[in-house]
Amino acid sequence: MSDAGGKAVFQARGLTKSFSKGGREIHVLRGLDLTLDAGEIVAILGASGAGKSTLLHLAGGLDVPTSGMVSYGDREIFLLGEEDLAAFRNRRIGFVFQMHYLLSEFNCLENVMMPGIIAGFDRDEVRARAEGLLRQVGLSERMDHRPGELSGGEQQRAAVARALVNEPSVVLADEPTGNLDSGTAASVRDLFLELNRSRSTTFLVATHNRELASKFHRRYLLRDGVLHQES
Repeated sequence: MSDAGGKAVFQARGLTKSFSKGGREIHVLRGLDLTLDAGEIVAILGASGAGKSTLLHLAGGLDVPTSGMVSYGDREIFLLGEEDLAAFRNRRIGFVFQMHYLLSEFNCLENVMMPGIIAGFDRDEVRARAEGLLRQVGLSERMDHRPGELSGGEQQRAAVARALVNEPSVVLADEPTGNLDSGTAASVRDLFLELNRSRSTTFLVATHNRELASKFHRRYLLRDGVLHQES
């Protein structure tokens, strides 16, 4: 727990993930436990191949564990059917990846609006939310620009705004600064911290970048398939 303080919004319990390769079993996660309180920003550190992306994919319901459970509030996501899980993911979980995955045929504002439109929310409400987020992330002058007209840092900021437009319970960020130079990476870190302060957004961030994680509420090292909390 942290002094960010709030009720638990996410729990993973006994999470395991194994793969068969070349006739042998590879254990990526080994009975991993993690709880996030509302308003926390938590980093998962670890070497390449340690299982950080696997953990986030399981946390977001993008992959299924070998065993264990993941819940948001009182909703255990792997008990949901495929359609219900997809709808839950869209409404309750925000995703930021190393690649921004913005759609090139839509402008910045339309990209940010997309999750809300898919969720079936009122279009005017979604537009207002998206415009407010783009202003907050410093893209008020870039709303009509397409992704190819934005810098790498601007594209990632747009991706962060898109992750927040449905006001999710948790934002999962997988190596969000991996393709950015150090100065731009620092600005994305500061953006996460500002959104956490101003909106009480809960973040779980997988990264190998200790500088990125240095100001977060909690930091864990993922090693040998389990989490070790760092001071």
